[in-house]
Amino acid sequence: MFISTTWKNKLAQMPAWSVSVYAAICSFCVYFCMYAFRKPFTAAGFEGQYFLHIDYKIWLVSAQVMGYMLSKFYGIRFIAGMQLQKRADTIIILIIAAWMALLLFALTPSPYNIILLLLNGFPLGMIWGLVFSYVEGRKTTEFMGAVLSVSFSFSSGVVKTIGKGLIINAHISEFWMPFATGSIFLLPLFLFTWLLNHTPPPTQKDIEMRSVRNPMTKQERRQFIRFFLPGIIIIVTTYVLLTILRDFRDNFSNELYTELGYGNNAAIFTVTETPVSLMVLLCMSLLILVKNNVRAFLLNHAIIIGGNVITLIATLLFIYKFINPVWWMILVGTGLYISYVPFNALYFERMIATYRMRSNVGFLIYISDAFGYLGSMLLLFLKEFIGLQLSWTAFFINAIFTVTIIGILGTSIAAVYFKKKHATLFGTSPQSSNLNTHAA
Repeated sequence: MFISTTWKNKLAQMPAWSVSVYAAICSFCVYFCMYAFRKPFTAAGFEGQYFLHIDYKIWLVSAQVMGYMLSKFYGIRFIAGMQLQKRADTIIILIIAAWMALLLFALTPSPYNIILLLLNGFPLGMIWGLVFSYVEGRKTTEFMGAVLSVSFSFSSGVVKTIGKGLIINAHISEFWMPFATGSIFLLPLFLFTWLLNHTPPPTQKDIEMRSVRNPMTKQERRQFIRFFLPGIIIIVTTYVLLTILRDFRDNFSNELYTELGYGNNAAIFTVTETPVSLMVLLCMSLLILVKNNVRAFLLNHAIIIGGNVITLIATLLFIYKFINPVWWMILVGTGLYISYVPFNALYFERMIATYRMRSNVGFLIYISDAFGYLGSMLLLFLKEFIGLQLSWTAFFINAIFTVTIIGILGTSIAAVYFKKKHATLFGTSPQSSNLNTHAA
């Protein structure tokens, strides 16, 4: 991608805080635009359409999730070894491939267009790792990662509002709506990718505080996994369950809102997701105040547990009619994303900074995401393909109880494991390691 030397030099001369704000906004906007190629179709119901006696939307969601899952497995190697100078061009190529899949989805008759959502999901699964690589390994990564992660809930709500609005107000068919929504965001995505690609690299101060982040070889990936295998198994299992729950809420929010009495309200997606985004942004950004990497890493476990507790309590309040459906969805969304977001940015960022092993965040995120979306696929089979007869809301409530209880226990065990691992390597005090000299 073309680089403007003048713009690059201006950014290099800017204060560190302004560079952080610049990178945060650009990365958020790129990932926001990506959601326009991934999530709008979930705002459609495809009601009355079936294939092999199974709801057509289930097939479409399953196909895209499968593409996304395969992308995450492939991305373990692809993202971990990505050369920095190729990131922006790769983002553009992947987005165009996903957009063309949506065009073919609209042109191809059902049920043959199901496979095209798999082809749409595969390239989109690479985007997160490419975008996050611009902001990792910096002393302000928590702030930038929090801003970027807000796109999970906020952009999903906005693009679904736009998609449903195109169906209701512009009378665009459910099959053409995903392509039309993506078309609106194509040029903005090109612009923000270009701007993001001018982000200056981490400074020497960043490297001292967080460690250098380089592409990983096959041997380095294996060495990292062997070293932390028990902890990774525990925390990835917890993340798999969170991904299942978050993905279910995201993909089938239209069905949940329909059962809850908000089926004809296109704005409901944005109304509920905006406060979720703001609360998650505030919570995650505060981690920037914790300079000591060990403390911040352990604090991430407490945040994940807290998010599970919020989700569980909100569901109990809804069941006993202390809160209405809108507040339930807001609080559940807040709890889920408070638990989920650390795994996509902050948790592994501080883990690498704590232990200083040669690695990068993308490698760890893609291990977690690969199994997370595999779990999401299994959930879809459990809900529909084996004929489990529960309403969307009842199924979601039962899943919340299971996931939050296991999540609280699993995250607690992981915290104990990683604390002992650090004590074994560096001593019991966070200040005892020369790898973590910046106390809070």
